[in-house]
Amino acid sequence: MWIPTEHEKYGVVIASFRGTVPYGLSLEIGDTVQILEKCDGWYRGFALKNPNIKGIFPSSYVHLKNACVKNKGQFEMVIPTEDSVITEMTSTLRDWGTMWKQLYVRNEGDLFHRLWHIMNEILDLRRQVLVGHLTHDRMKDVKRHITARLDWGNEQLGLDLVPRKEYAMVDPEDISITELYRLMEHRHRKKDTPVQASSHHLFVQMKSLMCSNLGEELEVIFSLFDSKENRPISERFFLRLNRNGLPKAPDKPERHCSLFVDLGSSELRKDIYITVHIIRIGRMGAGEKKNACSVQYRRPFGCAVLSIADLLTGETKDDLILKVYMCNTESEWYQIHENIIKKLNARYNLTGSNAGLAVSLQLLHGDIEQIRREYSSVFSHGVSITRKLGFSNIIMPGEMRNDLYITIERGEFEKGGKSVARNVEVTMFIVESSGQTLKDFISFGSGEPPASEYHSFVLYHNNSPRWSELLKLPIPVDKFRGAHIRFEFRHCSTKEKGEKKLFGFSFVPLMQEDGRTLPDGTHELIVHKCEENTNLQDTTRYLKLPFSKGILLGNNNQAMKATKESFWITSFLCSTKLTQNGDMLDLLKWRTHPDKITGCLSKLKEIDGSEIVKFLQDTLDTLFGILDENSQKYGSKVFDSLVHIINLLQDSKFHHFKPVMDTYIESHFAGALAYRDLIKVLKWYVDRITEAERQEHIQEVLKAQEYIFKYIVQSRRLFSLATGGQNEEEFRCCIQELLMSVRFFLSQESKGSGALSQSQAVFLSSFPAVYSELLKLFDVREVANLVQDTLGSLPTIVHVDDALQAVKLQCIGKTVESQLYTNPDSRYILLPVVLHHLHMHLQEQKDLIMCARILSNVFCLIKKNSSEKSVLEEIDVIVASLLDILLRTILEITSRPQPSGSTMRLQFQDVTGEFVACLLSLLRQMTDRHYQQLLDSFNTKEELRDFLLQIFTVFRILIRPEMFPKDWTVMRLVANNVIITTVLYLSDALRKNFLNENFDYKIWDSYFYLAVIFINQLCLQLEMFTPSKKKKVLEKYGDMRVTMGCEIFSMWQNLGEHKLHFIPALIGPFLEVTLIPQPDLRNVMIPIFHDMMDWEQRRSGNFKQVEAKLIDKLDSLMSEGKGDETYRELFNSILLKKIERETWRESGVSLIATVTRLMERLLDYRDCMKMGEVDGKKIGCTVSLLNFYKTELNKEEMYIRYIHKLYDLHVKAQNFTEAAYTLLLYDELLEWSDRPLREFLTYPMQTEWQRKEHLHLAIIQNFDRGKCWENGIILCRKIAEQYESYYDYRNLSKMRMMEASLYDKIMDQQRLEPEFFRVGFYGKKFPFFLRNKEFVCRGHDYERLEAFQQRMLNEFPHAIAMQHANQPDETIFQAEAQYLQIYAVTPIPESQEVLQREGVPDNIKSFYKVNHIWKFRYDRPFHKGTKDKENEFKSLWVERTSLYLVQSLPGISRWFEVEKREVVEMSPLENAIEVLENKNQQLKTLISQCQTRQMQNINPLTMCLNGVIDAAVNGGVSRYQEAFFVKEYILSHPEDGEKIARLRELMLEQAQILEFGLAVHEKFVPQDMRPLHKKLVDQFFVMKSSLGIQEFSACIQASPVHFPNGSPRVCRNSAPASMSPDGTRVIPRRSPLSYPAVNRYSSSSLSSQASAEVSNITGQSESSDEVFNMQPSPSTSSLSSTHSASPNVTSSAPSSARASPLLSDKHKHSRENSCLSPRERPCSAIYPTPVEPSQRLLFNHIGDGALPRSDPNLSAPEKAVNPTPSSWSLDSGKEAKNMADGGKLISPPVPPRPTQTASPARHTASVSPSPAGRSPLKGSVQSFTPSPVEYHSPGLISNSPVLSGSYSSGISSLSRCSTSETSGFENQVQFTSRVPIRLMKQKTPGEMFT
Repeated sequence: MWIPTEHEKYGVVIASFRGTVPYGLSLEIGDTVQILEKCDGWYRGFALKNPNIKGIFPSSYVHLKNACVKNKGQFEMVIPTEDSVITEMTSTLRDWGTMWKQLYVRNEGDLFHRLWHIMNEILDLRRQVLVGHLTHDRMKDVKRHITARLDWGNEQLGLDLVPRKEYAMVDPEDISITELYRLMEHRHRKKDTPVQASSHHLFVQMKSLMCSNLGEELEVIFSLFDSKENRPISERFFLRLNRNGLPKAPDKPERHCSLFVDLGSSELRKDIYITVHIIRIGRMGAGEKKNACSVQYRRPFGCAVLSIADLLTGETKDDLILKVYMCNTESEWYQIHENIIKKLNARYNLTGSNAGLAVSLQLLHGDIEQIRREYSSVFSHGVSITRKLGFSNIIMPGEMRNDLYITIERGEFEKGGKSVARNVEVTMFIVESSGQTLKDFISFGSGEPPASEYHSFVLYHNNSPRWSELLKLPIPVDKFRGAHIRFEFRHCSTKEKGEKKLFGFSFVPLMQEDGRTLPDGTHELIVHKCEENTNLQDTTRYLKLPFSKGILLGNNNQAMKATKESFWITSFLCSTKLTQNGDMLDLLKWRTHPDKITGCLSKLKEIDGSEIVKFLQDTLDTLFGILDENSQKYGSKVFDSLVHIINLLQDSKFHHFKPVMDTYIESHFAGALAYRDLIKVLKWYVDRITEAERQEHIQEVLKAQEYIFKYIVQSRRLFSLATGGQNEEEFRCCIQELLMSVRFFLSQESKGSGALSQSQAVFLSSFPAVYSELLKLFDVREVANLVQDTLGSLPTIVHVDDALQAVKLQCIGKTVESQLYTNPDSRYILLPVVLHHLHMHLQEQKDLIMCARILSNVFCLIKKNSSEKSVLEEIDVIVASLLDILLRTILEITSRPQPSGSTMRLQFQDVTGEFVACLLSLLRQMTDRHYQQLLDSFNTKEELRDFLLQIFTVFRILIRPEMFPKDWTVMRLVANNVIITTVLYLSDALRKNFLNENFDYKIWDSYFYLAVIFINQLCLQLEMFTPSKKKKVLEKYGDMRVTMGCEIFSMWQNLGEHKLHFIPALIGPFLEVTLIPQPDLRNVMIPIFHDMMDWEQRRSGNFKQVEAKLIDKLDSLMSEGKGDETYRELFNSILLKKIERETWRESGVSLIATVTRLMERLLDYRDCMKMGEVDGKKIGCTVSLLNFYKTELNKEEMYIRYIHKLYDLHVKAQNFTEAAYTLLLYDELLEWSDRPLREFLTYPMQTEWQRKEHLHLAIIQNFDRGKCWENGIILCRKIAEQYESYYDYRNLSKMRMMEASLYDKIMDQQRLEPEFFRVGFYGKKFPFFLRNKEFVCRGHDYERLEAFQQRMLNEFPHAIAMQHANQPDETIFQAEAQYLQIYAVTPIPESQEVLQREGVPDNIKSFYKVNHIWKFRYDRPFHKGTKDKENEFKSLWVERTSLYLVQSLPGISRWFEVEKREVVEMSPLENAIEVLENKNQQLKTLISQCQTRQMQNINPLTMCLNGVIDAAVNGGVSRYQEAFFVKEYILSHPEDGEKIARLRELMLEQAQILEFGLAVHEKFVPQDMRPLHKKLVDQFFVMKSSLGIQEFSACIQASPVHFPNGSPRVCRNSAPASMSPDGTRVIPRRSPLSYPAVNRYSSSSLSSQASAEVSNITGQSESSDEVFNMQPSPSTSSLSSTHSASPNVTSSAPSSARASPLLSDKHKHSRENSCLSPRERPCSAIYPTPVEPSQRLLFNHIGDGALPRSDPNLSAPEKAVNPTPSSWSLDSGKEAKNMADGGKLISPPVPPRPTQTASPARHTASVSPSPAGRSPLKGSVQSFTPSPVEYHSPGLISNSPVLSGSYSSGISSLSRCSTSETSGFENQVQFTSRVPIRLMKQKTPGEMFT
């Protein structure tokens, strides 16, 4: 049974659980879970990352953690009780984890690796915290490191700044907003400005000395040297090296590591050097033999220096090798380091090329405690501390020092009877007064323990040696008195004995007789001579002697002889206990000289401050002792001295001694009676202030009042303790009187001079420090009243003295920060004074920074939710006094122009932020009662109105994104929470006071505007947050957008008829709110639109305004990325439901439908535009939107905007023709007028005429680039007309030249004819503008079906390509998927006039074939009824589909939607007729080309003849006879009589054409092809006999065959003509055969070019019904030959191969396979269709313009492109297309031509056209008379149909041709329409068929 858990509430998943059991919850390792119930080893609960899904999981998979539960029960919240830093770390790392992976995806490698490194560091630190073995300090340290890294990562990833207090996250609800602001700002500042460390330390570690000639022990001495002042600035670091150059005590790091401490920033400069002096311990001469001398001397060895600036470049820890210079001239040893620094090192030798001193140096920054923390390892191992010389910049109290620094400078000695100078060694001892030597008080340096004696180094043969060795003597104070230093001088012999002979000594006492120590400076000591055996142990013998030359000069009774030898030392005392100042000593010993007291007190001010602070306690004791002794006499003098000492401690150098004085007052001060004198003297001074001329001394007194009061209070306490609280009342009176004097002095106004006000300022600046002292003796309320009275006595005039005003404010500030103010009782007393002064300053807008600080402090003390009575009363006071002025101040500050200086701007921003925080704090504290009081306090409606407008304006400012830095989300959320709470309170006031007759539009508008921008804030869009952040926000504040949305709705409902004021103004803002993806918000806000429609309907009977505004705003908002599909559906459903019962329902539905459709298009447009390159989808979408704006919405401006967006897309995609058509849309909206137009898009301000001219030129340029020159010409003419009407002949000339150039381009340049494809988009997943629609698309140049299909699949990667051409059913339409159905279609040109006209070059015709195309078609063959296996043509029908577009192609898009489709079925008979017509046309064309010598190669004709004859012989057309000429068919289809007759005519015509073709062939056939020709002639006879043709004459009479214009049909311009095979020209104008028509066949193995050529060869007519183009159809024929013929021909006639029963059914019926597989050819166009009479008149001709060219210089045949095999050429060829676009740009007019077009030079005569009618019996052709004497073959029967073989039958012979022949055939096809046909000569029957 499941039972709720008590303690097991929270855990972490330690192993992933898949949740495969029923109700199982899948969990990943690391997830945190909240547990609700448990049962038998299972828990039930949810993962915190997804609280909505609950389930069960094994308890063993979860590690439980301690947690506390809030709100026990259904909505309980579990909070882990671990350290808050750990909690933050865990959640932050989780958030980072996902973002970190995204960095990798976005290729931000650098940040990816840095973040990875930081995350690992944080995890390590986290482990340390979790283990819990850290000390308190170390834990703080670790947390500091963690938070620093968390902040860094958050900043890098753009996450929020976290407010922290002592490393823990702060809950904004637990502190006041002003405090939160300060924390945020502190962290923000910290992030921006790294704090420069003020103190620095140098870490030195000696590694070794590398030198070849070692062998003796060494001493190495480091120190810091200031080369500017030529003095050392630090003590020395001294260490010993062994004979190998390594430290002597490697196990004691403090002996070879040192830290030079307390370097100021001023000492990190390049003229501070680290100097290293090396002394060797050994023989006198470095090279002496070992046995020469046993005595060891200290001898100079070498020196090295390094500038400290070299360390500033980086904190390198690598060892440095310092060059060591050896000293050649020992007399200069004392300044060797200076010479090296001055680069005078040429005089020194280096110790060796690879020799040097290996040291490790590192600069550390920060105070010494920080260094101890950060480099704890250095300190734990041990390091010696090397101080600076003397006291540091700041003297710390408690620092006990008594160091005497002695520098052994130099000596002057006599030779002493020697021939050479002496080798002098100095030995130093410290001797007590008793004569005993003091042990261990001579320090050589920090690395070495102190010694009892010191031996100087020895300079060889030098009577004036200079040592400059610094020693420190840390002698205790008690040993100082009576002690002296003795120096003994010895000569060191270099002889074998090596003895040292004493020859003199000097001494110096450490303290003078009057108690002063040895003064600092250089002392010249007397060298007293003595013998070797002189006993110096008895000090009394020499202490009476003079020790210094200075004293000797004073007492000149000594012999001069004693003065020749001298010894110099420099002393420098650094002591906190001893003084060298006599006045100081006199004061301290005042009791011995009572008569000197007055003088001593006077001299105190002249004593150096450091001397006073050293003896601070003694001095103070002295002063109060004197006061006790005689207060009457010395009272004021002691008071002045006390004031002097107190003010001395204000100096920064002695600042740290204030605690010493505090300690003195607390613990050592004993003047129980002093308070009376102090109060008396202080009052005396205060009373004299107003009269005194000079105020300086009085100001000094006032400055010291804090400590004076401390003494007064402590004295009084001591007195009370001693006397049991006597004279209490008297004391109170004294204080009261003192403060009365103060109040009087403060209330005085400064007259003329500012001295008084300066004194007032001095008093005020130090007065707040007195409060805490008074509190020690008086009650809080008493002190508060005293302070209130004192501060209240200040003059209230603000403008008197600005300086004083600032000080007053600072005093108020300090008061608020004081301990007195923190007490609620005293706070209530002081608050009015504080607020009064603040109000004054804010009113004047002065000292805003200070005001902000004070206000912040005021609010910091008022915590949130403090419902104590006192707090509520305080809020009352603050609201009444400050709310209004606070609002005004914020408005004032934010409306000021920002100053330019960055620092000023910072201050400005800070002050704004602080005031805002104060306002928010105040509002958060206000309760219902406060709001009620506030609203009641307004006397008039106007006042309330102004207040509300003001506060709404301020709130709008607070919501601005720039109000807080972008990562301050915490602060923004708090602010928003306060704003929404306040708005909810104020909306009541709005409803009560400003509705009905008091309605005020401005205030309601301000309210709604605020609410809208509140909801739209970026920081409230929870959808953009990470799940964890979103959860936190929702838990703390809920979704504030929904709350505000409900409030808007409620307020809107209250408006009633006043709603009309806000229609349509609020439609846009409300629409923006509803577009936010928050379902609850949308459900609340969308109904408002219904309300708006209703009120608008009532007002004006329609809601055009609502509609217009909705549409305008939708476009701009959705283009910004707002709105989604869900919104569209919700908008539609909510509003439709709302208007169900309205009377205006119909128009409402229409509006909703319009808006919904616009949303569909806008959403599609937005989605398309997100993609990278321009594709059809983008263009199609833009077209859809543009048309919608024009046709449905009639929004001209939006329409024009989208025209230009579409234009840009086209230009980018290089669709120049479409770009031109697009601009034309805008051009059509303009007139040729002088109306001025405003600046719009990229157009400047100009007249309408100028803009239209500009557009015309741009359109012409694009038509030119798109090779659509005919359209360009029309525009050239239009603009030329304008220039002409304005007599602008210059531009007219240019335009005419441009027009001429376009004509030239038409004739000279090649144009490719594009393919057209029909595309169906099926399924619900397509965008609305495509969904379940079909389009026809104009392909790119050279683009064939396979490439097009691939392109479409790339554009729609999720689409499935359908493999059949059948119309899909409803399931496909409704499928949640994308289906594409693609096949090629044939264009049907609308205008046939140009195409039918003779003599028009192909370059011109090619344009009309593929422009202005509205209609396209494709064919699908199928079998109806039972299929005859012997003859499949009996049942083979063709389904012909015609597609009509909404606009002609090309147009503003490369594709247009199909508007209408018509489906017609063609019977097998009609199919046969069309096939034969096409084949005959093809034959005629080839014969014509051959005759006019357009072909340089006869192969195409040979192949065509061979194909037809061969097929006919082997079955071919006889299948048609079997199918349609049999009795059964004729009887069962009586209606087909005319068609059967037509088929018979065509057969006969084919026989005629073949016969004539063979005659032409014989004339041109080359010798090697003669056998083939003979075979063809033989087969032709077989063909005729198989068809039973015997009398050709009868046939001819029945149906004379003519070839008018290459088409066996009636043509308007055709004329009967006679031909003779010998080529004699009979026809004067044009031969009927001279017009080769083109058949566009395509086959599975032909490329685009090949299909173009084959179509030229096969001669198919191009009129809409005659052209037998390859159409996409389910049936395919896979041909393997290189040049297979068109499938329509292939499958048209029952060739022997096809009809052969030997073929398997699979091959025989392959065309019935309805799959569009890549290797199979759809052959829809194969089967002919019945022809409309009007269209039968058409004839077409293709010239070289239709073929792709590579080189413009090549002739047409050379430019034919070689065919390349293609597996997918569902090719409908390059067919004509219409150019008309909705009647906008009509087809260019054909220039009128005279009836006689041939020139006399080219034609012998002209024949006028004689149109011939069409007779069903005689056929469509005029009589064909080959020559005046017709040849009649007796062997042909008239009723035998002529055999029409399929072209595929000839393929076998073509495929057998050699490659060269094939290519020759391709390259030799010539097309022309101008050369008249050469007629055949009359020949005998034998000649004709030889």
